[in-house]
Amino acid sequence: MDVYQFLMDGFAVAFTWRNLIFAFFGVLIGTAVGVLPGIGPISGVALLIPVTSTLTGGLSPTDAATSSIILLAGVYYGAMYGGSTTSILLNTPGESSSVTTTIDGYQMAKQGRAGAALSISAIGSFVAGIVSLIGLIFLAKPLSSLALDFGPADYFSLMILGLCAVSGLSGKSVTKALMMTILGLLLASIGIDVVSGTARFTFGFTQLYSGLEFLTVAVGLFALGEVFKTIIHNDIHSGKLARIEKLLPTKQELKDSAAPIARGSILGFFMGILPGSGATLASFMAYLLEKKVSKNKANFGKGAIQGVAAPESANNAAAGGALIPLLTMGIPGSGTTAVLMGALIMYNVNPGPMLFKEHPNVAWGLIASMFVGNLMLLILNLPLVKVFAKIISTPPKYLIPMIIAISIFGVYAVQVTTFDLMLLMICGVAGYYLTKNDYPIAPLVLGLVLWPMIENNFRRALTISNSDYTIFIKEPLSIIFLIIAFLWVTIPFLMKLKGKNVVINDEG
Repeated sequence: MDVYQFLMDGFAVAFTWRNLIFAFFGVLIGTAVGVLPGIGPISGVALLIPVTSTLTGGLSPTDAATSSIILLAGVYYGAMYGGSTTSILLNTPGESSSVTTTIDGYQMAKQGRAGAALSISAIGSFVAGIVSLIGLIFLAKPLSSLALDFGPADYFSLMILGLCAVSGLSGKSVTKALMMTILGLLLASIGIDVVSGTARFTFGFTQLYSGLEFLTVAVGLFALGEVFKTIIHNDIHSGKLARIEKLLPTKQELKDSAAPIARGSILGFFMGILPGSGATLASFMAYLLEKKVSKNKANFGKGAIQGVAAPESANNAAAGGALIPLLTMGIPGSGTTAVLMGALIMYNVNPGPMLFKEHPNVAWGLIASMFVGNLMLLILNLPLVKVFAKIISTPPKYLIPMIIAISIFGVYAVQVTTFDLMLLMICGVAGYYLTKNDYPIAPLVLGLVLWPMIENNFRRALTISNSDYTIFIKEPLSIIFLIIAFLWVTIPFLMKLKGKNVVINDEG
């Protein structure tokens, strides 16, 4: 069966009435999540996992996984778009990847061109989504076929590379990021060892024998952590919204934006494929590229439409590109894709090279739904931009109780234990203090998700080699991955020692 037939099957899945509804609510909620400053895509996705598990309760495991991942992916790229609204109207990024958009977007808004900036942002996001879709179609199958040839040692080293890539470009300190990665691996090892049957780090608590529930930890660290931050610091933005007058851009603005949108989309997509790069770095690099190739460099920072078109296209394309290593190799390249991977594993669907053979409906249904979701985003956001702008002024006294309620009821519904509620609160407090002290949480979540596969492939490699540890340096692919992992962590560290500025990626 060729790629065209697989894609048609995917569209058949995506166009079922149930999945259309899930895609619609995914992008709608995602846009709202992106518009609300401070929540971000990773918190939004984590918060909605228990909701999707409740909504898909009566479906078969495959249908439940497909519908859930379509909704959660919609939240992901919907949030990437929504962050531009606050960046342009309020000079406050909805999430980290929209920081670059504030430079020229807010200046345009002050000049009475907020509508044009928001429209170009929506068009750029749509084009970027289509570029990501095309890239996924043509690269997903070959990469998954290539990954099938990987041995256990290759897989172990590839996962170490994924951890090092995210750790090397997360937060303000590589050391703190690596500490969080190790903490995530340690937390994931809690429970009964499936090989020896030995209890690890349980300290006599029977509730820990089955390990820590991923959903509880993710919701606590991200959603409740943000709630505690808002409550404790009264972290409420009360800035003045820029007015939206004329909505559509002029012909000249469309002409000036065309090339930056194309360049930003392509650059963002390929940067999204690289584990650890993320949408923040992609948007920053796209902005720098446009400034470099522009004939009017002086306009940047003063309301240049190119300064909105390029980074917004890049961050949305990076969101689509990040799905490629997740789906084809089972390597999440960011905190958000790690949470998406955790959601799939909850439905007994393991991302990786076998995904396209064992669960083609999930894989191709998700890819096809990206086109549907991006079309919905364009149709929704152009006419309803003023409605989404009003969401920014939602009083925290309504928003905070709603987030707490969804967190508690959602987590309790999964295993129906009070232990999970206590763990949720502990993780919420931990998430607040870790973020306050600049400890990035994305590497912790990545370690939590990847540890079972790292341990499994490590043991398989040693079994094959009769406990010969040199197998990890004898296998050509394995040693290449390990060398790249080492360089990914050490190069930013060496650059900092020499006093050079290093682009830091906080994207979740």
